[in-house]
Amino acid sequence: MDRYERILTLHRIFKASRHPVSQQRLREELGCSRATLYRDVAFLRDALGAPVESDPDRHGFAYDREEADRFELPGLWLTSEELSALMALQELIGRSDPGVLAPALAPFKARMERLLTEHADGTPLPVERIRVIPYGSRKLDQRVFRIVAGAVLARKRLKFRYRARTTDAYTTRNVSPQRLTHYRDNWYLDAWDHDREALRSFAVDRIMQPEQLEESAIDRDNSELDAVLASSYGIFAGSPKAWATIRFSARAARWVADEHWHSQQEGQFLPDGRYELRVPYSNSRELLMDVMKYGPDAEVVAPLPLREEMKILLKLALDGYSGGP
Repeated sequence: MDRYERILTLHRIFKASRHPVSQQRLREELGCSRATLYRDVAFLRDALGAPVESDPDRHGFAYDREEADRFELPGLWLTSEELSALMALQELIGRSDPGVLAPALAPFKARMERLLTEHADGTPLPVERIRVIPYGSRKLDQRVFRIVAGAVLARKRLKFRYRARTTDAYTTRNVSPQRLTHYRDNWYLDAWDHDREALRSFAVDRIMQPEQLEESAIDRDNSELDAVLASSYGIFAGSPKAWATIRFSARAARWVADEHWHSQQEGQFLPDGRYELRVPYSNSRELLMDVMKYGPDAEVVAPLPLREEMKILLKLALDGYSGGP
């Protein structure tokens, strides 16, 4: 552990401890000698202004309790593991949505790379070893994203044209943005639609000509947002109308049992090794498409209308192969 991390570790120990910490414990935590401990404590107290007090009776140190809550280390203090985690997050954002957030994060990336290089005795950080492969991401207009995200954070109303994917029709929307959601490599705006007086989710890549208005956005309660926008399977809004029961073969069970389909999902292994999954849904479209990815290893059991809808989809898919190419 280098001096940087020893100082940070000392600070965190003192902030968390309500009583003086013995020298023995501090030396074990830092992995250093008694002389090094004294030098680090002196630097923390004299150079950084920490409210360090010695305790002769316990042969230890502590922060003055009245000053401990108010004192923080000046500047940015993170361990190498924390910096590495931040770099991984930055790479994830930069590569999954190139050009959207990367420019804004560039100054932080440069700073983190310098700090990590210092930790590694000047060795460059091999960020190319972090690999991110987007799946199903759609082209996103940077300007549109910035305006939408700005309105969400500024709590201002938005006006924009929206092109629906199902009908390809254009409409003008006046909304109070509630949340910006990143779902399956794409961005969605959860908003209160003032003309329809209802909560709606809009794919940001389908938003055109956004304009942030002067009026303040109307905030809807978080419980309402979750009930309408997060209680059903997938990105489609609406309260659940039923619970779907899907059974997976023993071969697929090992994968499905570890997957997160929905926050309220219920699952169990059956005696024959198969796996039964139950999820609430409002719109069946996305759920059935996900089930179809498992092919013969998945079967929709209930409710009956959902099972019949799956049978129709499978028949239509099979009919497409009945003729020649």
